[in-house]
Amino acid sequence: MSEDTRNIIERIGETDQLYLTGNTPDLALERAALRLELVVLSHLRQEQIHFLQEAIVILEHARVESAEIPMRVYLELSIQLAKAYMLYFEISREPHFALITQQILKPLSQHQHSDIYFYLAYASVCKNETALTRHWLNKYSKSTDFDLELLQMHACFKALHQDAWFKQLLQSKLH
Repeated sequence: MSEDTRNIIERIGETDQLYLTGNTPDLALERAALRLELVVLSHLRQEQIHFLQEAIVILEHARVESAEIPMRVYLELSIQLAKAYMLYFEISREPHFALITQQILKPLSQHQHSDIYFYLAYASVCKNETALTRHWLNKYSKSTDFDLELLQMHACFKALHQDAWFKQLLQSKLH
C-alpha cells in the first residue's frame, strides 16, 4: 500500500469520526473526495465500485440533508456527485450513469458554472449526443474557468478532434 493511500485511509477514518459528532456539507465534500481519490488510486474494479457507492451516498445525503445550504456548496456537492457518476461510467461503460449526470446538472446549468458545462458535455459525448455535446462545450468554452488542455487531452473528446466545429472551438481558444 502506498503512502498516499495510507494517508487517505487515515483521513477517511478521521472524517468519519467527525461525521459521528455532526455532519456538515463541507465535511461531506471532504469525505466523498477522499473516497473518489481512492477510486482513482485503486486498480481493483470491486474496490473502485465500493468507494464510488460510498461517495455517491455521502453526496446525495448531503444534498438533501441540509435545509439551509448555501448555493455555492450545493453546486459543489452536485458537481462532485456528477464526477462520481462519470467515474462510474468510465469503470462500467453503462450509459445510464451519464444520464444520471445529466439529470443532476441540467437543472443547475443556469448558474453558469464551468464544471457544470464540462460534465454535461462529458455525459453527452458518452451518450453519443453530438448536438448536446457541442452546445455544452460552446458554453464551457465561454466560461472563465475554461481549460483548453483538459479539453484537448480528455479521452472522451478524442473522437471529436476531426470534427470541424471542434477544431474551430479549439482554434478560437488558442488565440
